[in-house]
Amino acid sequence: MGTVSRFELDPGARTSSDGRVLFGGSPLSLFRLTPAGSKIVDRIRTGEHLAPGHGALTTRLVSAGALHPVPDPGTGPTTDQVTLVVPAFAADPERVQALSLATGCSRTIVVDDASIVPFPPLTGIEVIRFESNAGPGAARQAGLERVSTPFVVFLDTDITVEDGWITALLPFFADDKVALVAPRVRASERAGVSTTALSHMLSQFESLRGPLDLGPHRGRIRAASRVSYVPAAALVARTDALRAIGGFDPALRLGEDVDLVWRLDEAGWMCRYEPGVEVRHDVRTTLRAWLRQRVGYGFSATDLALRHPGAVAPIQTSIWSAASWALSALGLPVVGAAVAAGSTAALVKKLPEMADREREALRLAGLGHLHAGRILATALTRSWWPVSLLAALVSSRARRVLVAAVAVPTLLDWWKVRRSIDPVRFAVLRLLDDGSYGFGLWKGAWTRQSAAALVPDLTSWPNRPKYAASREAAGATAAGGPQK
Repeated sequence: MGTVSRFELDPGARTSSDGRVLFGGSPLSLFRLTPAGSKIVDRIRTGEHLAPGHGALTTRLVSAGALHPVPDPGTGPTTDQVTLVVPAFAADPERVQALSLATGCSRTIVVDDASIVPFPPLTGIEVIRFESNAGPGAARQAGLERVSTPFVVFLDTDITVEDGWITALLPFFADDKVALVAPRVRASERAGVSTTALSHMLSQFESLRGPLDLGPHRGRIRAASRVSYVPAAALVARTDALRAIGGFDPALRLGEDVDLVWRLDEAGWMCRYEPGVEVRHDVRTTLRAWLRQRVGYGFSATDLALRHPGAVAPIQTSIWSAASWALSALGLPVVGAAVAAGSTAALVKKLPEMADREREALRLAGLGHLHAGRILATALTRSWWPVSLLAALVSSRARRVLVAAVAVPTLLDWWKVRRSIDPVRFAVLRLLDDGSYGFGLWKGAWTRQSAAALVPDLTSWPNRPKYAASREAAGATAAGGPQK
């Protein structure tokens, strides 16, 4: 991992009681550890720096998402090696200038995407103007083509950053396999100070469940994993890596940032999510704009699924877990429980010899079945809600299942944030959020005449999910690095 000598175990990673096996990563992987490897994991857990010679193990764990590098401050490139690119449409010039100053890059390029009022000339800022609106992907690509520095940062005009934010991300690039690093994008606090109760409510909800906020834990960015995408609202990237894969696809008006990161990963580059650095984004202030944004996200899923087969499955879980829940929903809970018990017993034989193997199988299977229930409930109310609703109109059993799929996850989510919002507002906005995404998903499927983003991936662990298996079959191995 280049010059990195300190790492952090993923919060979901754990070792067996005898230290011989490590479970972790996303999707979940199993690693057999030698006595020396077990000692290295123990040293990582206590926060120690590692001496040279750990590379094979840490590279494998980092690639799988079970381990995360923590680079030393001050390493890597400096801001004079970075160009700021800002795609702009009807942007506030003073705000863009503030972004430029706070980032401190050697050069700032603003791409005016055919604003009705042209972006004005500003000292120290180069402006490129489109005569017709082409979308943010095309604007970012036009800016990228003008970049002459080794690194580039992309910021949207609705982003607010603090001084020094970029210097906290640049050390990751001391590792020459890292192509892109993204900070955590949270809803702007000032967006909550609004003239309308509705816009305040939208801001409040998005601060708790925003689609741009990927959570508080570090991760490798990879499709079908815990951190499966990051928005281009704030990205730092290696210029040559972006150009090697063709940069942003101008044909995509939506999802172009997700497509970019996935193509980098598929080419063998490392993309990192670093939530220790935060930026803020403005929330849509009207319900219409807020819903239109969600519909757009759903619509883009089909385009992404066609470009990256298997990466946008609405369900990714074991077929045995899915069968267990489906049988229970059909009124056969005893049979469903028997299927769950049988899959747990079968898992014991799949695990290697280690202390408490039966207990470990029970834990893995139990958590897997619970997680599958949550995934299935989300699919019924988000990706597949038109089908769920039609079924509920003709079947009382389907109605009960749909009510449970809505109520239980909503209450669990609300309970985590109960001090910030009342349950009624949270439930209504959650339904609108999921419903508008699902509407966009089906609209995209109809428009593109493809159900690629609606097909589940029912692969039983420890077999790899279809997307991961296809990547491994293509030769994009964990330790492979950039394919040049």
